[in-house]
Amino acid sequence: MISSASGKVVLIDPGHGGEEIGAVGYTDTKRTKKIFEKDLALKMALKIKQELSKGTSTYLTRSLDRLVSLQERADLADLVKADLFLSIHFNSSTNTKSHGFEIYYLDNNSNSAAQKVEKSENLNLKGEELIVNQILVDLVVQQTVTHSKQLANQVHEKIKPIIKKHRIEDRGIKPGLFYVLALSKRPGLLIEVGFVSNPNELNKVKQEKFLSDLSKAISVGVMSFIKTQK
Repeated sequence: MISSASGKVVLIDPGHGGEEIGAVGYTDTKRTKKIFEKDLALKMALKIKQELSKGTSTYLTRSLDRLVSLQERADLADLVKADLFLSIHFNSSTNTKSHGFEIYYLDNNSNSAAQKVEKSENLNLKGEELIVNQILVDLVVQQTVTHSKQLANQVHEKIKPIIKKHRIEDRGIKPGLFYVLALSKRPGLLIEVGFVSNPNELNKVKQEKFLSDLSKAISVGVMSFIKTQK
């Protein structure tokens, strides 16, 4: 159980929102009943906030279904003086058999699978991609990569038994170039909970029990990291 105020501030970022729906899954074989990444991400972010608020100051980049630009997310991180940034997402693939849970931290990579996720999550950026040039990314990586990797390891250790319990593959910790992490300029993670494009996995990750179990584990991992920073 999380206890005692830490003095740290965590900003939780439910991916997408509003007209930016993110990945789309179907809950029926006729593919008529849709479920959107933006809704699952918000649902899980609210659960993480509820858990983390027991031990630290916690904010959301959005608490409703609305579009929030990358710059707005970054500005909010500055406004609340966030120490850590968590971006919550659900994955998708043209291959409906793709499955598994992944944690990303901001760093350069040459992995083709990771680059596919980057391409997906960096879509619809309008003018923001012009802001995040390679020089900025390199500077932010230098400032955050050590703590981000430590945070990823702490969270990963706590979620491993949960995803095993719910029979979801552990795809591990990976580096990735995500604009939302670069613009936040804080140690942070982008979490890909599972593949909504895989009907079997979608059925698992949309369950209340799974979302609650995973949210608690992520929160415990975050608090474990925070305690090491005192």
